[in-house]
Amino acid sequence: MAERVGVRELRQNLSRWLRRVENGETFEVTERGSPVALLTPLPPTNDVLARLVAEGRIARLGRGRLSDLPPPVARAEGEMSISDALDEVREDRI
Repeated sequence: MAERVGVRELRQNLSRWLRRVENGETFEVTERGSPVALLTPLPPTNDVLARLVAEGRIARLGRGRLSDLPPPVARAEGEMSISDALDEVREDRI
């Protein structure tokens, strides 16, 4: 059963409750003890995107700062850069 939250509590701490919803929790909103709404996460619009976020391979916008990212991985000696590889692939299409 979903946890219950009163309208007053929800209104006073909306950001906190929305963060919990973003993390997958569902809540029953009550007014004077009677259920009036269900606060639930939206269904994923892109399963691949949701999987990559869940795996920690990508981050959603607005989460953290650019300075929080790890430093780039150095290329091995003689390894082609991503830009060069893309140029090579694109040349094959022309």
